[in-house]
Amino acid sequence: MVSISKVITEDDKIEAIFNPDAPDDNDDEIIIDDDDFEIENTLSQKDVEASIEDLIFSNTTRPVKSKNMDPELQVTKIVEPEVDDHGVPVMEDYDPTLDLSNYKYPTPDLLDDHASGNAEVSNEELISNKNKIVETLRHYKIEITKIRATIGPTITLYEIVPAPGIRIAKIKNLEDDIALSLSALGIRIIAPIPGRGTIGIEVPNQKPEIVSMRSIIGSKKFMESNHELPIALGKTISNETFMVDLTKMPHILVAGATGQGKSVGLNAIITSLLYKKHPSQLKFVLIDPKKVELNLYSCLEKHFLAKMPDEEDAIITDIQKVKNTLNSVNIEMDGRYDLLKKAHVRNIIEYNTKFIGRRLNPEKGHRFLPYIVVIIDEFADLIMTAGKEVELPIARIAQLARAVGIHMVIATQRPSINIITGVIKANFPTRIAFKVASMIDSRTILDTPGANQLIGKGDMLVSTGSQMTRVQCAFVDTPEVERICEFIADQRGYTTAFLLPDYVGDTEGGNGAADLTNRDEMFDDAARLVVANQQGSTSMIQRKFSIGYNRAGRIMDQLEAAGIVGQSEGSKARQVLLQDEYSLEQLLKQMK
Repeated sequence: MVSISKVITEDDKIEAIFNPDAPDDNDDEIIIDDDDFEIENTLSQKDVEASIEDLIFSNTTRPVKSKNMDPELQVTKIVEPEVDDHGVPVMEDYDPTLDLSNYKYPTPDLLDDHASGNAEVSNEELISNKNKIVETLRHYKIEITKIRATIGPTITLYEIVPAPGIRIAKIKNLEDDIALSLSALGIRIIAPIPGRGTIGIEVPNQKPEIVSMRSIIGSKKFMESNHELPIALGKTISNETFMVDLTKMPHILVAGATGQGKSVGLNAIITSLLYKKHPSQLKFVLIDPKKVELNLYSCLEKHFLAKMPDEEDAIITDIQKVKNTLNSVNIEMDGRYDLLKKAHVRNIIEYNTKFIGRRLNPEKGHRFLPYIVVIIDEFADLIMTAGKEVELPIARIAQLARAVGIHMVIATQRPSINIITGVIKANFPTRIAFKVASMIDSRTILDTPGANQLIGKGDMLVSTGSQMTRVQCAFVDTPEVERICEFIADQRGYTTAFLLPDYVGDTEGGNGAADLTNRDEMFDDAARLVVANQQGSTSMIQRKFSIGYNRAGRIMDQLEAAGIVGQSEGSKARQVLLQDEYSLEQLLKQMK
């Protein structure tokens, strides 16, 4: 290969490469000075200058063709790579979506429009309710100076301004009397409405409107949302789309009686996220003790689901696997905090921004971190079955996991204090209450009455700190969820689900196969502790020796294999088989 170079100017280097039918040999490169520059039987000097004028400059060195150029001549522009202030070549940003670059987001036409056309509040109904409210208040010598109505999908809010000198508590005590005069299912009085200077009386509409998920997904507010994890729950009293950002919540506790809309609410949360997030940006850990509620999403395993290695099903239903999975999420959380520490950042947004900008080295363990949303349906069943073994890892996730992008949504139909404990309530500031059976249940979930006065069928109260909002939950039916899942599952996914760290906990029936030839260095001390206290508890070993749960669990398995403690009995402490320290010392001596 013969290469002829000519320097045109100091800045523009043009390389003319003549390639006759000759073997490729770089040693034949010949540099010719300006005075000797000739191209015989190829291009004239004028043609070369014309080809230079037609060059298309780019950021890379690539062949450029000219209309006056000989087909066998290639002219390229040599451009130096862009460098930063330290002389390091600047690379393009990392794109986490590149593996599934052809992924298509679900479209709103996969959802049905459930809105009924005749579910409007008539003027006659408004005027009749207004007159009855005014008349009932006058019976108790309460005068009002102003009343206005705000029509919502299922309820109408009547705001009244009482005359000077009227005590608010007097109006608050008339809930049942006003409900009787209006022949309503149940009214709710807000006295006063925060920031409005009025008293609100919420009256159910005679013909409630169904809020369809399609109208929420297609709303301008949702489509233009820039939230990290946007969740569209439904419509407020003023018919506005109600949206929250799960990263700001950061965890949600959902409660309500059977059949009042909890499962539909969970579907609305999951659907919102599926419509907004790419599979590389979000993963779900789905825990379903009832085994049938979240099974619809099993086909999304290779797109959106996370599971432990060697697990067959991505939807976790077995209690023992639930415990292992929650502890695995804890390990993932700790690993993410280690990555944040190495990267000198405080949260997942800063970390991913650095990683996308290629300021973190993957060879040092750094990786793009997707958000993980843990969804647990029927939390009460887990607490009743596994107790502290489930509550403790959940509480730890709720306390720490926000900064590393792990969030939880827990649902239960039994909002009693032995299920929703103080530890759980303290770490779940955002709570959603559907209709509950009693005022006590409402106080347990919301710390205030009101959920017992809802009308059901998706009517809910959303508490975010000090704010309480009444929302009609968007309705998404099972066939709609199936269509969305099929739309996503038909596209190319990853080779496997997102794999959580492996975790091997106590298994029912014991672990007699523990390796006693490679005993932990704390084995003897742990054995003495267990025998002295006559209590075989993994958490006690973990606490006394300040070690992790995994290591404490392995020590407990070794104690069982050595015959010092009995088999696992769920949430109960293991039985200690040795009654005195002398017997223990004899056993330890034999083992050595």
